Amino acid sequence: MQTVNIRQLKTNPTTALRSAKEDDMVVVMNRDHPQALLVDLERLALPDLGSVRVALAVSLFRSGAVSAGFAARMTGKPLPEMLTLLSSLGIPLTGANPADAREDLDAGRQWLARKV
Repeated sequence: MQTVNIRQLKTNPTTALRSAKEDDMVVVMNRDHPQALLVDLERLALPDLGSVRVALAVSLFRSGAVSAGFAARMTGKPLPEMLTLLSSLGIPLTGANPADAREDLDAGRQWLARKV
């Protein structure tokens, strides 16, 4: 097990990620106190890592942290399949603000009108 402080993590995250992949885990220290753990998902030897990736992607999309396209790339699924999954889970594919949804629809209609 290795430790890195936040400054080291900011300046060279690749080293910390590589260490997490090669070692068991990396402890991230904040002012001499353990703050977080970096663990490579592959090393957890989960029976169904694909499902874990899907659950993470869905959770991140639901919280607004990632787009549907990014969530699809995280899972290795095509975007239409990811959109179908999100919709089947009852997760709105548009923002919570109805005005944003109307703006998105208007922008889509304008784009379609130009393509014809």
